[in-house]
Amino acid sequence: MKNIQTKISLFFLVILLYSCSINKFIPEGKRLYTGAKIKIDADSSVQKVNKLKENLLTVVSPKPNTKFLGMHLGLYYYYKNQKENTSFINRWLYKKIGQEPVYQEDVELLDVEDILRNRLENNGFFYSTVVSSFNEKEKRASATYTLKVPKPYKMANYKIDSMISPIYKDIKKATLTSPFQEDMRFDLNNLKLERQRLDLELKKMGYYNFNPNFLIFEADTNQYTNKKFDLFLKLKANVPKKSTVPYTLKTINVYPNYNLKDSTTTKAIKFDSINYYQDEIFFKPEFLDEFITLKKGSNYNPITSKNTARRLSSIGAYKYVNIQYKELDSTITGNEGNLEANIFLSPLTKRALRAELQAVTKSNNFAGPTLGLTFSNRNLFKGGETLNISSTIGYETQVSGGDNSGLSSLELGLKSELIFPRVISPFSFREDFFEYSIPKTKTSLSATYLSRSELYTLLSGTALFGYVWNANKYITYEFNPISVNYTRLSNTTPEFEQILEDNPFLKRSFDQQFISGLTFAFTYNEMVSSSKTHQFYVNSTLDVAGNSISLFDKESSTSTSKEFLGLEYAQYAKADVDFRYHFNFGRNKEQKIATRLFAGYGLAYGNSDVVPFVKQYFSGGPYSVRAFNIRSLGPGTYADTTSEDNSSFFDRTGNIRLEANIEYRFPIYSFFKGAVFADAGNVWNSFANPSFNGQDKFTSNFINELGMGAGVGLRIDVQGFVIRFDLAAPFHDPGLPEGERLDFRFDEPVLNFAIGYSF
Repeated sequence: MKNIQTKISLFFLVILLYSCSINKFIPEGKRLYTGAKIKIDADSSVQKVNKLKENLLTVVSPKPNTKFLGMHLGLYYYYKNQKENTSFINRWLYKKIGQEPVYQEDVELLDVEDILRNRLENNGFFYSTVVSSFNEKEKRASATYTLKVPKPYKMANYKIDSMISPIYKDIKKATLTSPFQEDMRFDLNNLKLERQRLDLELKKMGYYNFNPNFLIFEADTNQYTNKKFDLFLKLKANVPKKSTVPYTLKTINVYPNYNLKDSTTTKAIKFDSINYYQDEIFFKPEFLDEFITLKKGSNYNPITSKNTARRLSSIGAYKYVNIQYKELDSTITGNEGNLEANIFLSPLTKRALRAELQAVTKSNNFAGPTLGLTFSNRNLFKGGETLNISSTIGYETQVSGGDNSGLSSLELGLKSELIFPRVISPFSFREDFFEYSIPKTKTSLSATYLSRSELYTLLSGTALFGYVWNANKYITYEFNPISVNYTRLSNTTPEFEQILEDNPFLKRSFDQQFISGLTFAFTYNEMVSSSKTHQFYVNSTLDVAGNSISLFDKESSTSTSKEFLGLEYAQYAKADVDFRYHFNFGRNKEQKIATRLFAGYGLAYGNSDVVPFVKQYFSGGPYSVRAFNIRSLGPGTYADTTSEDNSSFFDRTGNIRLEANIEYRFPIYSFFKGAVFADAGNVWNSFANPSFNGQDKFTSNFINELGMGAGVGLRIDVQGFVIRFDLAAPFHDPGLPEGERLDFRFDEPVLNFAIGYSF
């Protein structure tokens, strides 16, 4: 460990010495430009001087060479690369971080003075003065700009000049919500923003051919002597007549099965005043109509047009949605124009088959192939319905190590899912209730067969009915009022029966074979906006089971547990929250600090004294605390001393879970990306399990019972498809005795392989 620290210290010392030796590379007679500072002598009425200074600094050019920890690394590798026999490493580092030097001679002081004066005038500070000078030292030079800033010009009145009808009344209406107020400082940028705002407002009123450049602002100071001005909004001369009148949707045509190669469809069906052109029924008009928010006789509105395109795209049956408008009148004689809206819908392939083959390697030494097949049939009943039938087959075996060597697992799965792009409900909703998008109704049936050699066979079936709704760009709701799950444990071996006898909690978690309840999930996801510097993600789920069927249950004659249709059912409530924050920075925001917090709690009550096994939490693995084997961390301070590698074939679970993660992600080369991360987390039980000697109970000392680890990762990111490798080692193991838990075991790393980012 000391040798590693010594090497790291020497590495940084060498970098520091190299960066400090920049002076010897600077050519004779040249000085390196180190930047500029601005001094402002402002009138007492000028507010937010520091903010004004920050604004002005953004236009000062050129920018000096950047530094990292006070070092000119980019410059150093530029100079090194100028040598004839430079090394491959120097050439690579120059390509990644090298910068050409910026010298004093590259700075044009007079040009910068003009730019600063112009920026001050754009902000209302007319008749300002700017004086510049260089501050020269050996091999270095900086610039100083001294600004004398007078009292700014402020608005007294905002008026609309006379205009032709009908645009005059609509512009006047739009200015009622203007952000302009009396005593507002003159600001050219605000005037540009106001023109864009007015253009959008007019477009929403039907002004299809309007352009923000048709508007002009004029400031009049003749009426005042105290630096006040009247602001007039005018329409430029010679604006075309068609730009000054609103347009109405006269005709709406929809092509539900549009093909560029064959666009000769002439057969039309009229439904709700919309013409549907299709030679044969591809998509039933009565189902497609609710996605179209354009209405005949209404004014043109780009927002409504965008909403229609988004809603049609969300159906899942179309590859492209293209809305085009055509003017029906060549000349405008009255105060209104007419438009024809044509909606061209290009379908996706009706039937598709997707196959996935994965080589799965888990951190508990289990490995094996998994094959998945999915068949999709889109627009099944000519109403945008999608049928997905998927099957999976997976085989895993423990290839080496531990007492479980030779054990294997075979899993077979079959799932049928039918998605309706509309609400199927006994209740009706107002037409405009779902403004952003129409909820989808999802139904599914699935069955899974799991056989663990020398242990047991588990057969499970699930039925689901629910809704998914995108409330806006970021918020999604998922509500499943019907969620039924049945599991049956069979073919248990004597070894597994003994495990159940030794662990009553585990046995009870398998006893209740019937789960019926509802689930609700809320998701707020800003990760869809990749341009954001700060991105937030929140997912909260609620899972409640057993309450409704308890009304129809009957008490078993052999125990105090109650049954429904001859099956003992579970009663529990489970809630968890997953919070994530990403900070994107660097050039093109290609670097990221990603953080995550997760908290979950499950409460068994009524007919249950333990949460069912399939609903319990676990910790460890590639999507959790990566320094610990999958499902091997906890519960609490429990450690499995019966196996050599402190992990078993059985999941160690609990009804409480807490986790926290932080990760720094950075580009390496092309689609290779790197990461440095740290994870912490564990699971606990609300009530102590005697089989764990009470070590699993959640207490106020939970902070000291977190499993913690750190590591490095490699990601292969090809257009959003990510293959991830993480190498992590624990530095706090709650399974060890107190006093021995804090130990960075970097010589015992865990390699995780996964698809997609962990958070």
